[in-house]
Amino acid sequence: MGKRLSMLFLAIVLANVLSGCSAAREEEKIASSNNALQNGSKNIDEEKSPQNNKDVELVVWGAEEDETLLRQIIERFEEEYKGQANFNITFSAQSEAGCKDVLLADLESGADVFAFADDQLNALVAAGALEPIENAEQFKAENLPGAIEAASIADVLYAYPLTADNGYFLYYNKQYFNEEDVKTFDRMLQIAAENQKRITMDWSSGWYVYAFFGNTGLDVGLNDDGITNYCTWNGTDGDIKGIDIASAMLSIAGSPAFLNTEESGFLAGIKDGSVIAGVSGVWNAVTMKEVLGSNYGAAKLPTYTCANRQIQMASFSGYKLIGVNAYSKQYAWASRLAEWITNEENQQLRFEMRGQGPANINAASSASVQDSPAITALIEQSQFSCLQRIGSSFWDPVSEFATSMAAGNPEGKNLQEQLDIMVEGITSP
Repeated sequence: MGKRLSMLFLAIVLANVLSGCSAAREEEKIASSNNALQNGSKNIDEEKSPQNNKDVELVVWGAEEDETLLRQIIERFEEEYKGQANFNITFSAQSEAGCKDVLLADLESGADVFAFADDQLNALVAAGALEPIENAEQFKAENLPGAIEAASIADVLYAYPLTADNGYFLYYNKQYFNEEDVKTFDRMLQIAAENQKRITMDWSSGWYVYAFFGNTGLDVGLNDDGITNYCTWNGTDGDIKGIDIASAMLSIAGSPAFLNTEESGFLAGIKDGSVIAGVSGVWNAVTMKEVLGSNYGAAKLPTYTCANRQIQMASFSGYKLIGVNAYSKQYAWASRLAEWITNEENQQLRFEMRGQGPANINAASSASVQDSPAITALIEQSQFSCLQRIGSSFWDPVSEFATSMAAGNPEGKNLQEQLDIMVEGITSP
């Protein structure tokens, strides 16, 4: 970046912007959550303090890509508490995005400690899978305000903040683009086409497709029931209509330089040189640095042409959290391990090994984090981001619509009809 803000200010800006967007439209379902916690048939066998010199068996769920990191953290935990217990801590790969569904299928047999995305918090609390965190004030003081909000319901902390970087932005190859070029999608596509290269984005995922609708005045979000969605993406009034966005997406897809692909295609293209820019997140920062070296660049998302004007692309964003299963037979030791995984030192280690942005205030304010192109880009993009609070009926209709746009609307279907069908699916019970 040409300008350098203070490190702590950047961290606080990121946290506050990520946390604030959806608050006006969302009502937390705290009543049902409290009832579930009070009336659930939990059978916790341990008091809330670790007992010494006993066998402690724990299962930890985390992302497959985090296995090396988590095993190292677990080994240090066992060394730290050596002599206080006989540990048998097992790591098992489990997608953070799918953690809730797997855990709730059999809570009593689920992991003791697990990583999950913040949008799953309400459901986990309502099901009685999470208990309020003890010593909450300590963790509130140590972590970014937005991360604490994402881990809380009605100011009650239910999980341990892990990262503050679950968003997306633009990666690019400096060999082809300068800082001015990456401000607009049009200019980037032009340069890529001239060099017979590609720019990628995953339109099969509604998470990324939100980028085109988020700053247009058209809206989507969770209703007060916490299950169904409202959506105006097919709007026919206002300065920007749904059909304007659909037409803009078709224009982008029509460029020979655009490639609709998932993460694997983006990374493969970066490695073989056929892709020179793409939309992704901090989880690919280490790979980008390794492959591109001094040509590694990152920035906020560009603007795109829609209704004869430039629209800033938006983004969903969020946090990763660590939860402790309320049914754990070793609840106190599981809680201590969760604290260990998310402490300042290990969040800094996570950044160094995985390039993931810390939720811990001190770690997020460190010079190494603030010097990261990916974290800087995420902070730039954060002013155009909103927490993801979406019901499950959102994903498939958006994917179907956007996939049609990416293919150039091959069946020639009426765009407004396609938008109406998408919105009908998004708002269905």
